Amino acid sequence: MNFLAHAYLSFNEPGILSGNMINDYVKGKKKFDYPAVIQKGMTLHRAIDEFTDQHPVTKKAKQFFRADYRLYSGAFVDVLYDHFLANDINEFATDVALNSFCQLTYASLQADIDLLPQKFQQILPHMQLHNCLYNYRYKAGIEKSFTGLAKRATYLSESAIAFSIFNEHYDALQLLYSNFFPELKQFAYTTLVKLNNA
Repeated sequence: MNFLAHAYLSFNEPGILSGNMINDYVKGKKKFDYPAVIQKGMTLHRAIDEFTDQHPVTKKAKQFFRADYRLYSGAFVDVLYDHFLANDINEFATDVALNSFCQLTYASLQADIDLLPQKFQQILPHMQLHNCLYNYRYKAGIEKSFTGLAKRATYLSESAIAFSIFNEHYDALQLLYSNFFPELKQFAYTTLVKLNNA
């Protein structure tokens, strides 16, 4: 999953949110440099990613991108899941509700700013200034995210084909998301309860 989903699946718990959002910027034993609640957020992030990657629905979604992008197909699927979540009226009943959630997320992360890895500290102001979490709602936001993914990836030279695939198979991909996300949400909540009770 991508940033919006990881934020949403932190269930409004600030320390969990911070850990969930920074996990990809913390390598190996560095995890243990963080407070226990942030470590739990990282553990939740990894559980969410593993559940997502191994789920049959995600494997079907990856097939749309696999011929052109091979191992990177999962990264594109992660981003488009955020798009469908941002437009999911079962999770965000209104545009205002989505934006409110995004603003609360930025504020929570800012409150922990001194604890966050330097690279994420550099990303957060850009994310907030451009309201990136909210803009996953729009196809233009997804196109920009795809472009950023291609720039960061070692073996990707473009993302235009991926964006074309996203548009061409939009309805099929949205249906896959709809069949998957309720299961993921339940899994993430159950996992968080176990972590909090450990």
